[in-house]
Amino acid sequence: MINMATIVQATNNFSTENKIGVGGFGTVYKGNMPSGEEIAVKRLSKSSQQGLEEFRNEVMVIAKLQHRNLVRLLGCCIEEEERMLIYEFLQNKSLDLFVFDHSGRRLLTWPKRFKIMMGIARGLLYLHHDSRLKIIHRDLKTSNILLDGHLNPKISDFGLARIFEEDQSLARTKRVVGTYGYMAPEYAIDGKFSVKSDIFSLGVVLLEIISGKKNRGYGDSDHYLNLLGHTWLLWKENRILELMDEYLNDTFAEYEVKRCMQVGLLCVQKFAEDRPNMSSVVSMLGNDGVILPEPKEPGFFIERNCSLARSSTSPSCIESEDRTLTITDLEGR
Repeated sequence: MINMATIVQATNNFSTENKIGVGGFGTVYKGNMPSGEEIAVKRLSKSSQQGLEEFRNEVMVIAKLQHRNLVRLLGCCIEEEERMLIYEFLQNKSLDLFVFDHSGRRLLTWPKRFKIMMGIARGLLYLHHDSRLKIIHRDLKTSNILLDGHLNPKISDFGLARIFEEDQSLARTKRVVGTYGYMAPEYAIDGKFSVKSDIFSLGVVLLEIISGKKNRGYGDSDHYLNLLGHTWLLWKENRILELMDEYLNDTFAEYEVKRCMQVGLLCVQKFAEDRPNMSSVVSMLGNDGVILPEPKEPGFFIERNCSLARSSTSPSCIESEDRTLTITDLEGR
């Protein structure tokens, strides 16, 4: 535990100059500890969608995890109504600020993007298979990948993460919370989540990194498909390289780009059982000699608003400014 007075001093009393990010949970501030160590303070707002349960969950989960591709939790603070998490400070903030920004994308050469994709995959492999706990993240997205000074990726925001028993493969919830555009079909519609729902999210992130485009809200004058649908269309027409970010023209290796695109499509396949596990994903991304299977149709590949996306489960659908989708009271089939 870190006391409130220390955090107030470190963040200059939560000054606007120290503010480095805002989300549905509240605000993130940069701080300087008396020791000189730079920190990031995640201060939950009173109206935060991340309640006390999620706060405690994040502390419990991430405190037990150590991997170079996971953000490091340094401590927490709970005083009166204040709830704060203190993380290592990462100079380059979140991946989406690079991938979806014209000037930022120019800095991300293909070798740097490939390194970032491999790092994310290794971090997720650790969560699913190699840590003492089996962790399902449930909200993997481009904005939840932080970058250090050397552009090494670190998976962050474990407020929605769930711990699975060693022999557990699937769970179901009536409270589905995640980000529309990254959630797997079986999770968004039926509340079912597993390692395969994380892998769907990873596939979306991979395709966003390669293309420099967001899945949700992707627009094309020729069709009503999102980024997944557009990628699928290019794949079927053997035009997959057209997906590549134009800023990569002078830095890419064609065989690597094609392989990563194919792995992305394998991860976002509609049915969970068709998606590879993380061991296979890491192997396929990093090994030229692996023969990749042919991907099947992706899930949620037609761009449509929430009201049109409802299925026979008739979920209620609430979409907030940070694109978080909550589905409650799922009916049985």
